[in-house]
Amino acid sequence: MNSYYLTLVLRPDLEEKERKVLLDSISKKVSGTEGKIEKEDLWGVRTLTYPIKRNTSGYFAHFEISGDPKNVKGLDKSLKVEEDILRYLLIRK
Repeated sequence: MNSYYLTLVLRPDLEEKERKVLLDSISKKVSGTEGKIEKEDLWGVRTLTYPIKRNTSGYFAHFEISGDPKNVKGLDKSLKVEEDILRYLLIRK
């Protein structure tokens, strides 16, 4: 089991309910693959330094997770295709 940092930048125009569903689905993907969320930190809406997909702000969320490297690759692939995520960073701790 390796430890990872996952930082997400979500679309700022998502409603609270939609954002919660998205973050819960990511948590379930991590937990469903024998991973564990060590820490969850929601930073809220912040102004971006430069526009990303015509958005000047984004909702930031940070997770510290632990999991098997093979399962983390699957999480990485699923984050790439999610339309509500503007950017993400998944790195090994």
